[in-house]
Amino acid sequence: MDKRTAIVAGASGLVGQKLLNQLLADDLYERVILFGRKAIDINHPALEQCIVDFGQLDTVTVPFKIDDVYCTLGTTIKKAGSQQAFRLVDHDYVVNLAKYAIKSGARRFLVVSAMGADARSRIFYNRVKGEMENTVSDLPMSEKHIFRPSLILGKRSEFRLGELFAQKAAGAIAFMFSGPLKKYRPIKAEAIARAMIKTAKSDKAGTTIYPSDQMLEM
Repeated sequence: MDKRTAIVAGASGLVGQKLLNQLLADDLYERVILFGRKAIDINHPALEQCIVDFGQLDTVTVPFKIDDVYCTLGTTIKKAGSQQAFRLVDHDYVVNLAKYAIKSGARRFLVVSAMGADARSRIFYNRVKGEMENTVSDLPMSEKHIFRPSLILGKRSEFRLGELFAQKAAGAIAFMFSGPLKKYRPIKAEAIARAMIKTAKSDKAGTTIYPSDQMLEM
């Protein structure tokens, strides 16, 4: 199998950190290019860091053939400061990256969305995620893979009290997530990352959506 080059965006987040580490350890990838607003403290012979403005990706040029583009960009309304700022990151920046993937000749775009994503939802968060998914799905690209995790388990760099309580509660009632409820089962960040990389090796054309239970099965 030919060696690949990947772009990763969102490596400062919980899933992005695990994804970057796994990509750098995977023999399939000879080069991993990190897109970010600032550099992160990590050194690896296969890693190259590219400081970008996700609102101006049309000005970015990468002198390599790109195979896969991984997107784990995401924020919260509280952290972003407003619904408009949240939409900028979780919709506009993601779509900009998907368009850049097409421009760069990448075959695959893999993005983390959220369980409950629905462009018709009355819940703003879910609606934005759904609109992002719809836009990405309509783009002319060979493979688009959308991952919809339930509650993501893991230690974040920033403290989220509500999420900490949810993680503890989920651990206590994990046995309940079976049968039709499997898709609601909490999932570790590293499991999401593994599912993304395994999917990138599958050559599955079109748009495919993966809920938590499918990711766990991988």
